[in-house]
Amino acid sequence: MGEVLGDFIMVKALEDGVTIIGLTRGKETKFHHTEKLDQGEVMIFQFTQHTSAIKIRGKAEILTKHGPMVAGR
Repeated sequence: MGEVLGDFIMVKALEDGVTIIGLTRGKETKFHHTEKLDQGEVMIFQFTQHTSAIKIRGKAEILTKHGPMVAGR
């Protein structure tokens, strides 16, 4: 479990209203947390025993241990 808890991503909003949604682990995947970021805001997200995935809507720069990427149009 330590490896799961150590993984994180950084998201920087490139426009107002970027939505980040945390999805649960377990038998059923459900939304459990939502955040809204405005342009220039940065948030760091960590995967936990409760969070298995993160969905990002809107234009955002994402930094992970696997490299950078840009989401959105």
